[in-house]
Amino acid sequence: MARISGIDIPKEKRGVVSLTYIYGIGNSRAKMILDSANVSPDKKVSEWSDDDTTKVRSAVSQLVIEGELRAENQINIKRLMDIGSYRGIRHRLGLPLRGQKTKNNSRTRKGKRKTVANKKKVTK
Repeated sequence: MARISGIDIPKEKRGVVSLTYIYGIGNSRAKMILDSANVSPDKKVSEWSDDDTTKVRSAVSQLVIEGELRAENQINIKRLMDIGSYRGIRHRLGLPLRGQKTKNNSRTRKGKRKTVANKKKVTK
């Protein structure tokens, strides 16, 4: 396994695919990184020379990825919650943020069902 920015990327896969194992790098960004490093996107990581690996590492180090990106996202969410925006309130309540209906779906955000029983009728 090759190690880039603290993440082990698989050697048996193509460079474009293996770079997407890093949080914050998708398909298009991986292609951009390999283009700037002058490495063929179809080349497997095991076929990279030490020089290619160094170029890719330096290109990746320029980007905000992994822990830094996760922290930035958490700060943005916390800011929304602090200012009391609609999205911040939905985050706080653990509900969907982007206008989805919650009557039937959204189990991923709401969690396991919590059954609420009806009141029992008093018999005389």
